[in-house]
Amino acid sequence: MKTTIPGLLLIIFCAQLSFAQNTDAENEIINLSKEKWQWMADKNADTLNYLFHEKAMFVHMGGSWGTEQELGIIKSGGIWYKKADIHEVSVNIIDNTAILLNRITLLAEVGGNEVTNPFEVTEVYIKQGESWKLGSLSFTRLMTPGGH
Repeated sequence: MKTTIPGLLLIIFCAQLSFAQNTDAENEIINLSKEKWQWMADKNADTLNYLFHEKAMFVHMGGSWGTEQELGIIKSGGIWYKKADIHEVSVNIIDNTAILLNRITLLAEVGGNEVTNPFEVTEVYIKQGESWKLGSLSFTRLMTPGGH
Protein backbone atom coordinates (compact mmCIF):
# COMPACT_ATOMS: atom_id res chain seq x y z
CA MET A 1 0.00 0.00 0.00
CA LYS A 2 2.87 2.37 0.83
CA THR A 3 4.41 2.03 -2.64
CA THR A 4 1.04 2.48 -4.35
CA ILE A 5 0.23 5.83 -2.71
CA PRO A 6 3.46 7.61 -3.77
CA GLY A 7 3.02 6.25 -7.30
CA LEU A 8 -0.59 7.43 -7.39
CA LEU A 9 0.42 10.86 -6.06
CA LEU A 10 3.10 11.12 -8.76
CA ILE A 11 0.55 10.32 -11.48
CA ILE A 12 -1.90 12.90 -10.11
CA PHE A 13 0.86 15.53 -9.86
CA CYS A 14 2.02 14.89 -13.45
CA ALA A 15 -1.56 15.04 -14.75
CA GLN A 16 -2.15 18.37 -12.99
CA LEU A 17 1.14 19.72 -14.32
CA SER A 18 0.24 18.78 -17.89
CA PHE A 19 -3.15 20.53 -17.61
CA ALA A 20 -1.54 23.67 -16.16
CA GLN A 21 0.90 24.14 -19.01
CA ASN A 22 0.00 25.86 -22.26
CA THR A 23 1.24 24.66 -25.60
CA ASP A 24 3.61 26.82 -27.62
CA ALA A 25 0.74 27.83 -29.93
CA GLU A 26 -1.48 28.78 -26.96
CA ASN A 27 1.33 30.88 -25.46
CA GLU A 28 1.89 32.52 -28.84
CA ILE A 29 -1.80 33.53 -29.00
CA ILE A 30 -1.81 34.78 -25.39
CA ASN A 31 1.26 36.93 -26.06
CA LEU A 32 -0.15 38.17 -29.37
CA SER A 33 -3.36 39.22 -27.62
CA LYS A 34 -1.42 41.09 -24.92
CA GLU A 35 0.60 42.88 -27.61
CA LYS A 36 -2.63 43.72 -29.46
CA TRP A 37 -4.02 45.47 -26.36
CA GLN A 38 -0.83 47.55 -26.17
CA TRP A 39 -0.94 48.38 -29.89
CA MET A 40 -4.55 49.48 -29.46
CA ALA A 41 -3.60 51.66 -26.46
CA ASP A 42 -0.77 53.18 -28.52
CA LYS A 43 -3.16 53.70 -31.49
CA ASN A 44 -0.64 51.76 -33.61
CA ALA A 45 -2.97 51.26 -36.58
CA ASP A 46 -0.17 50.20 -38.95
CA THR A 47 0.78 47.18 -36.83
CA LEU A 48 -2.88 46.39 -36.17
CA ASN A 49 -3.54 46.51 -39.91
CA TYR A 50 -1.05 43.68 -40.31
CA LEU A 51 -2.67 41.71 -37.44
CA PHE A 52 -6.32 42.22 -38.40
CA HIS A 53 -7.61 40.02 -41.21
CA GLU A 54 -9.10 42.16 -43.99
CA LYS A 55 -12.49 40.46 -43.41
CA ALA A 56 -12.35 40.63 -39.59
CA MET A 57 -15.43 41.64 -37.62
CA PHE A 58 -15.51 43.75 -34.46
CA VAL A 59 -18.48 43.65 -32.09
CA HIS A 60 -18.82 46.46 -29.54
CA MET A 61 -21.53 47.69 -27.19
CA GLY A 62 -22.47 50.28 -29.82
CA GLY A 63 -22.49 48.11 -32.93
CA SER A 64 -20.42 45.91 -35.20
CA TRP A 65 -18.19 46.67 -38.18
CA GLY A 66 -15.23 45.52 -40.23
CA THR A 67 -11.48 46.03 -40.20
CA GLU A 68 -11.37 49.30 -42.14
CA GLN A 69 -13.82 51.02 -39.79
CA GLU A 70 -12.12 49.62 -36.66
CA LEU A 71 -8.73 50.90 -37.82
CA GLY A 72 -10.29 54.30 -38.61
CA ILE A 73 -11.84 54.47 -35.14
CA ILE A 74 -8.49 53.61 -33.52
CA LYS A 75 -6.56 56.15 -35.64
CA SER A 76 -9.06 58.95 -34.97
CA GLY A 77 -9.35 58.18 -31.26
CA GLY A 78 -13.12 57.60 -31.59
CA ILE A 79 -12.42 54.71 -29.23
CA TRP A 80 -9.11 54.94 -27.41
CA TYR A 81 -8.35 51.63 -25.72
CA LYS A 82 -6.21 53.17 -22.97
CA LYS A 83 -5.61 50.13 -20.76
CA ALA A 84 -6.85 46.57 -20.59
CA ASP A 85 -6.31 44.93 -17.21
CA ILE A 86 -6.42 41.21 -17.95
CA HIS A 87 -7.81 39.11 -15.10
CA GLU A 88 -8.22 35.73 -16.81
CA VAL A 89 -7.28 34.27 -20.16
CA SER A 90 -7.91 30.94 -21.84
CA VAL A 91 -7.22 29.61 -25.33
CA ASN A 92 -8.71 26.76 -27.32
CA ILE A 93 -7.11 25.81 -30.61
CA ILE A 94 -9.15 23.95 -33.20
CA ASP A 95 -7.16 23.10 -36.34
CA ASN A 96 -5.97 26.49 -37.69
CA THR A 97 -8.30 28.55 -35.48
CA ALA A 98 -7.58 29.84 -31.98
CA ILE A 99 -10.34 31.13 -29.71
CA LEU A 100 -9.08 33.29 -26.86
CA LEU A 101 -11.28 34.46 -24.00
CA ASN A 102 -10.14 37.40 -21.86
CA ARG A 103 -11.91 38.66 -18.77
CA ILE A 104 -10.74 42.26 -18.59
CA THR A 105 -11.41 45.64 -17.12
CA LEU A 106 -11.08 48.13 -19.97
CA LEU A 107 -10.27 51.78 -19.46
CA ALA A 108 -11.21 53.57 -22.67
CA GLU A 109 -12.06 56.97 -23.98
CA VAL A 110 -15.20 56.92 -26.10
CA GLY A 111 -16.36 60.14 -27.75
CA GLY A 112 -14.18 62.19 -25.39
CA ASN A 113 -15.52 60.50 -22.24
CA GLU A 114 -13.37 58.17 -20.13
CA VAL A 115 -15.17 54.94 -19.20
CA THR A 116 -14.25 51.74 -17.39
CA ASN A 117 -16.12 48.52 -18.12
CA PRO A 118 -15.74 44.86 -17.22
CA PHE A 119 -15.79 42.69 -20.34
CA GLU A 120 -15.50 39.13 -21.48
CA VAL A 121 -13.67 39.54 -24.78
CA THR A 122 -13.68 36.84 -27.43
CA GLU A 123 -10.81 36.94 -29.91
CA VAL A 124 -10.72 34.55 -32.86
CA TYR A 125 -7.41 34.07 -34.66
CA ILE A 126 -6.83 32.19 -37.91
CA LYS A 127 -3.45 30.73 -38.79
CA GLN A 128 -2.45 31.76 -42.31
CA GLY A 129 0.91 30.41 -43.35
CA GLU A 130 3.25 31.13 -40.44
CA SER A 131 1.27 34.00 -38.90
CA TRP A 132 -1.94 34.44 -36.96
CA LYS A 133 -4.59 36.93 -38.14
CA LEU A 134 -7.34 38.32 -35.94
CA GLY A 135 -10.66 37.32 -37.48
CA SER A 136 -13.03 38.57 -34.80
CA LEU A 137 -12.95 40.69 -31.65
CA SER A 138 -16.14 40.76 -29.62
CA PHE A 139 -16.88 42.55 -26.35
CA THR A 140 -19.53 41.27 -23.93
CA ARG A 141 -20.10 43.65 -21.03
CA LEU A 142 -20.28 41.85 -17.69
CA MET A 143 -22.90 42.84 -15.13
CA THR A 144 -20.36 43.08 -12.28
CA PRO A 145 -16.61 43.72 -12.24
CA GLY A 146 -15.97 40.14 -11.15
CA GLY A 147 -18.19 38.76 -13.91
CA HIS A 148 -20.51 36.84 -11.54
